[in-house]
Amino acid sequence: MDTLIPSSADLAGDPAVISRAEALRPVVEAASDEIEDKRRLPPALLDKLHEAQLFRLLMPRSSNGIETDPITFFHVIETIARADASTAWCLSQAGGCSMSAAYLDLPVAKAIFGDDPRAVLAWGPGPRVKAIEREGGYEVTGVWAFASGCRHATWLGAHCPIYQPDGSPRLGPNGRQLERTMLVKSEEVVWTDIWNTVGLRGTASDQFALTDHFVPASHSITRDVITRESAKECREPGPLYRMSAMTCYEVGFAGVALGIARACLDNFVDVAKNKIPRGKTSPLRDNSVVQTNLAQAEVGIRSARAFLLQSMAEIWKQISAGDKLSVDHRITIRMASTNAIHKAREAVDFAYNAAGATAIFESHPLERRFRDIHTVTQQLQGRLSHFETVGAWMMGADADLTFV
Repeated sequence: MDTLIPSSADLAGDPAVISRAEALRPVVEAASDEIEDKRRLPPALLDKLHEAQLFRLLMPRSSNGIETDPITFFHVIETIARADASTAWCLSQAGGCSMSAAYLDLPVAKAIFGDDPRAVLAWGPGPRVKAIEREGGYEVTGVWAFASGCRHATWLGAHCPIYQPDGSPRLGPNGRQLERTMLVKSEEVVWTDIWNTVGLRGTASDQFALTDHFVPASHSITRDVITRESAKECREPGPLYRMSAMTCYEVGFAGVALGIARACLDNFVDVAKNKIPRGKTSPLRDNSVVQTNLAQAEVGIRSARAFLLQSMAEIWKQISAGDKLSVDHRITIRMASTNAIHKAREAVDFAYNAAGATAIFESHPLERRFRDIHTVTQQLQGRLSHFETVGAWMMGADADLTFV
């Protein structure tokens, strides 16, 4: 077991890949105002992100992807989030979606991902959707929203419950209705612009619709290696694809939150050194309460980050050695990632509040990061109810593992 203890190199990730993100951080930061204003990633920035292959971090090598490890993925997303949260969120979302290539027949994966260096897949939930079995595929109808990065995506994923031609649900061996994700070209959907939000404005997480749209069976996937049935469809043998896309999302979006918090605290220190609050005679940095709270915020994000990286590195060692992703693994990643998101929020809240009126202006980076982190915590990955799931599992009570 000693050989499975992560080394400092394991925690650091792949420096060659991470350096690509570091090199692009100033470019991303320079584009942040345009991203916020246009609610899109601008074409010039997309060109740079594609050149660095940052949309292909979790894509199989067989589809011309990087197929990196989750630790490196975290570092890349965190680095980009320090410059702009929306860009990092889009890269994290695209990374998890690109793992779909592992579930497609190789010629289809090559056509969708391998032959197009700018291929991006995006998807989101759809509560009122269905796919009816037809000869050779499915007839798909529904509306899907929260599809982060969909406006620069080349393909979209429409997750659907499956129905038989007579309208009855298609049940799996466990008695539950089967679900599959249908992959369709982005130009084949009907768009609705719904993304007027408090934060993460540049993700353009809009809504798309399909009506009686035929999708070949070859372009449908199970999307995650959790069930025995989906494991059979996973074509890729690498350890990354013995993980689930959900665990990679957890790690990636925790990276978004921690990147926001890191940038926020760094910016606050600059504010505190120079700002003399109204009615005071000394800079904010001389306030003992501010000093104490800054230190506690720093400890909060550093310890949460360390717990996440250490936990993920240990699990990655085990998966790389041949283990399957267990419920215990999934619970640990969920616990560590949710904790990281909320410790990041606490740090940002401190910085925003302590900065006073300085932070309320749209031109100030603390204002945007405050909005972004509070949008992150409103998303699935930031739900406080995840701690309920973790606690229930720890005590042997009934635990809903749907989002673990």
